[in-house]
Amino acid sequence: MNTGRGQAAGAGHQTSTLVFGGSPDLNITELWNGTNWTEVNDLNTARRGLMGVGADNTNALAFGGLNGTDIQTVTEAWNGTNWTEVNDLNTATWLGASAGDQPSALKFGGYTAPGLFTLTGITESWNGTNWTEVISLSTARIALGGAGSGNTSALAFGGEAPPNTTATEEWSGGQAVGAWVTGGNMNTGRNSLTGFGPTTASLVASGEVGSPDVYTQKTESYNGTAWAEVNDLTGSARRNAASAGADNTSGLVFGGNAPGYTGITELWNGYVWTEVNDLNSARATAGGCGTATAALAFGGKAPALGPPNEQALTELWNGTNWTEVNDLNTNRQTTGVGITTAALAFAGRDPVTAKTESWNGTNWTEVNDLNTARFAMMGAGASNTSALCFGGAASNPPRTNTVEGWNGTNWVNENTLPTATQTGAGTGIKTAALCIGGGNPSTDFSTTTFEWYGDGKLTETFTTS
Repeated sequence: MNTGRGQAAGAGHQTSTLVFGGSPDLNITELWNGTNWTEVNDLNTARRGLMGVGADNTNALAFGGLNGTDIQTVTEAWNGTNWTEVNDLNTATWLGASAGDQPSALKFGGYTAPGLFTLTGITESWNGTNWTEVISLSTARIALGGAGSGNTSALAFGGEAPPNTTATEEWSGGQAVGAWVTGGNMNTGRNSLTGFGPTTASLVASGEVGSPDVYTQKTESYNGTAWAEVNDLTGSARRNAASAGADNTSGLVFGGNAPGYTGITELWNGYVWTEVNDLNSARATAGGCGTATAALAFGGKAPALGPPNEQALTELWNGTNWTEVNDLNTNRQTTGVGITTAALAFAGRDPVTAKTESWNGTNWTEVNDLNTARFAMMGAGASNTSALCFGGAASNPPRTNTVEGWNGTNWVNENTLPTATQTGAGTGIKTAALCIGGGNPSTDFSTTTFEWYGDGKLTETFTTS
């Protein structure tokens, strides 16, 4: 280097490196190109004992440190030419460790106030814009090592506690909280059924109960513990219907295979089903959401309307009639969740897709895809900003146990189903859902209910090893 120093920070790799700051309270920055060091533009704040991350010598992040007797919160971003001050750390720290890169970083351990030498285990996570305080190290320490590619996975090791320590801690950040447990079994095993309601007051109806093509009108109600048979659908036995409803006292079932494609719509009042006005376009394996008085039907399969067999049609139910409104962007068999002013359609076939579309009450807009393309999946959710997609298949077989949660912007992988499942019913919301029945059409007819308990948050943990 051109300037000797200690307690500096660095970023990059063997052929593209940046070194910045250091003792005694330097702001000097040098760039390594694999052969030589070149002095470049200085940090805005001189300091030693700072921390830093970065992928190479064109982007880096410098944070914390000590200037004289002042512990720093200052954070600066390097763009390959200049340092720019960005949002500060929440807690002034020096001689800590770091992991990640400029858009995703972690800071942990070090010294903080009061005074200059108070040990801390405080951990902060950087998302490219702001620092957020998260779970602290189990062992507070300084001069430790850190490794990791971002703010979701890192390693903290060694350091002075004091005395010197061998402690190693693994960081797991941004992992979804949630677990599946087994609930009560349905009385009638079936696949290709439909359902609605919360986890403590769900209703399922229709489905396939035997081979070949043995369909049912049976309806069952769930109280959070057990299923009870209630009055059957009055129309034709069917499978692959869609539904909408607030709970097991009020809902709507529409469309399906009976075994031909049907637009039959039936209204549930908590006791009996009543046939009401049909869908304008008969179809099966459509998405459905909403309530008994305000529902959406979208997509599905309807060979009579083809080609193609898969449809983009959307219809709005006002409590009396179905009215065609603006179509999906992609023709498909699909599933969906939400209400008539804020719905989400995701995945489906043909072909198998991961596409997601958001409905604002007037139009569908393509948003970020699922991580795993699939069809015959189940879903739960209250709106277009909060949803759960679980199970399904990428081919027939295999089934999948993959679960993804929608946060309004992206799909995030969640804890998987205990058993790979397809063609079941999904009810509930993102944080409390049911996966009901399912199986391979014409061969499997499951009675199983899996209950999802998720608080909709992300958890961060340090695990000592």
